Amino acid sequence: MAPARKASSGLIAAKAAVHALALTPLAILAWQFYDVWQNGSDALGADPVAEIEHRTGLWALRFLMIALAVTPLRQLTGQSGLLRFRRMLGLYAFFYATLHLSVYLGLDLRGYWTQIFEEIVKRPYITVGFAAWLLLVPLAITSTQGWMRRLGRRWGQLHKLVYAIGVLAVLHFWWLVKSDIREPLLYAAILAVLLGWRAWKAVSRRRTAAAR
Repeated sequence: MAPARKASSGLIAAKAAVHALALTPLAILAWQFYDVWQNGSDALGADPVAEIEHRTGLWALRFLMIALAVTPLRQLTGQSGLLRFRRMLGLYAFFYATLHLSVYLGLDLRGYWTQIFEEIVKRPYITVGFAAWLLLVPLAITSTQGWMRRLGRRWGQLHKLVYAIGVLAVLHFWWLVKSDIREPLLYAAILAVLLGWRAWKAVSRRRTAAAR
């Protein structure tokens, strides 16, 4: 019983640490926003709304990449316990993506939400970004154990949408930046490695099964 309790306590502490780290960017952003609002500081640069949009979107993309990295890391290290953090990381990707969209709707469009449909049609980077968020919604809703049981094999098929979401998110960032593409290129390379690893593993499994 003692080792089990120790493992459980360790898992709780690890999850608490992940929560704290995941919320740190938001806490920093909130403090800087408060400083700008109260003191008129330049903590968020010349365009605070654009900076908030950029940071929330960037953290959504980062958490998405980290969540996608869990499976390769588990396969490379043999540490199956890493899978316990995948859902949490994916939900933080959705959380920051929702903040990103909310800032765009509430602070950039300033409440004129009906314009979002015009923007989606006119601006391709908004089209793909909004599509990525829409695809994240069913994944976030069905992330619980209950939904896993209800959907069975279909759950795994549904959650493969995350690969398309990754591509759309990187494309959104790439088209948004326009000029200096070094940062989106980095995320595109990371995504290519993560998806390439999965493709290689899938081909290897098929070859092994065919050889039997």
